[in-house]
Amino acid sequence: MSNSATDRAAFPQTLWAARGRHTGPAPEEVVRRTLRRHKESGDIDDFAEPPVSEDAAPRVFEARWRAGGTVTVRARLTLVPSEGRRPGREWRLAAEAERPWDETWPSPATLFWPEGGTGDDGSWDHHATVAGLRFRQVNALPADDKEMRRRLRDAAREAWCVNVVVHEAMTPDEPGRLPLARLLPPGLRHRVVEHRAAPHQFRAVNWALKDLGCEVPRGGAVLLPPDPAPKGYDGREHSIRSVFLDGSEPAELFAALRHFVALPRPLPRQVEEALTDLRDNWTLMTLQEELEGERRRVAMYEEALEAMTRSRDLYKEAAEQALEALAAYRDVPAPPPALPQQRPESRTPGALQQLTRTFERLRFKGQRQSTVAQAPTPAPQHAAESSANGAPDPDRSS
Repeated sequence: MSNSATDRAAFPQTLWAARGRHTGPAPEEVVRRTLRRHKESGDIDDFAEPPVSEDAAPRVFEARWRAGGTVTVRARLTLVPSEGRRPGREWRLAAEAERPWDETWPSPATLFWPEGGTGDDGSWDHHATVAGLRFRQVNALPADDKEMRRRLRDAAREAWCVNVVVHEAMTPDEPGRLPLARLLPPGLRHRVVEHRAAPHQFRAVNWALKDLGCEVPRGGAVLLPPDPAPKGYDGREHSIRSVFLDGSEPAELFAALRHFVALPRPLPRQVEEALTDLRDNWTLMTLQEELEGERRRVAMYEEALEAMTRSRDLYKEAAEQALEALAAYRDVPAPPPALPQQRPESRTPGALQQLTRTFERLRFKGQRQSTVAQAPTPAPQHAAESSANGAPDPDRSS
């Protein structure tokens, strides 16, 4: 069981949600007849059935009424196509009011489904996912321990409803065998599933509840924790030490139920989807609502047009600045070619001095060779004349 609820939205106090299964034939016709009868009697203002494109698609029904005569409630019931071998059609009902839900208001389930009297064959109040569970009846826990454990675990997982487990301290008489949910206010009546453990099942039921982190007192009751559980959830606040099954109202149990429903618990994923569908795809509007919707649409178009105009102006300004920058770049003369960077001197000072002395020697030697090469060489006639005149020959005297 997951206890993490950080990624879930909180359950709005304006929302009433329930899910079940209709096991009889033609549930669409049952809903249409019920809505038509309530509109004729004035219980609801109007209802609609948005068209669907395919026969296998979910059937959707919408209804609007004023709870307490003044508070507008919008409700949407969806009939989901059957999957697998489960009989009937699953239904999901989400109703949202203009202010927090009052438990004395009529149950939205009884405005879509018949509640007693003609047409109520008990086909609509089955649990959506756990076979054998009913909303308006006492659900005896299975005799097999493992089956009991499996049923309680499956009922608590992603539950739309509140699951309460009651242990009978002794076998009750006829009034005590009636469901406690019939004593609840209308706003809570069809959101509670009552599990009943026989006197001899005390140890077995607490063994089955161990995985859920709670236990039922002997002759008392416990509310199964939600999955995922809200942060700081304490199961001891939802454990009732004694429940008298004598037909009287169990005040302590009902107080715990009210506290549980008012908790800021996280929304199950399918409840969140149903609420989003109700808000985003609602079609049953009054003339005033349609006018307000058109005004919101016009305001949205104006904002979009204004944003497009701002974007166009910014784009035009950026283009003009780019053209100006390009023109200025073309008017600037080309810079002189960059001189190659000289490599840094890597020789040591001693090596530099030695190299300098070598260059000096080579320069001095070159100067001497240049001087010798530039001295004039005496012509042969001049040498002969010098010999004839008796002048000493420098080469000979040496």
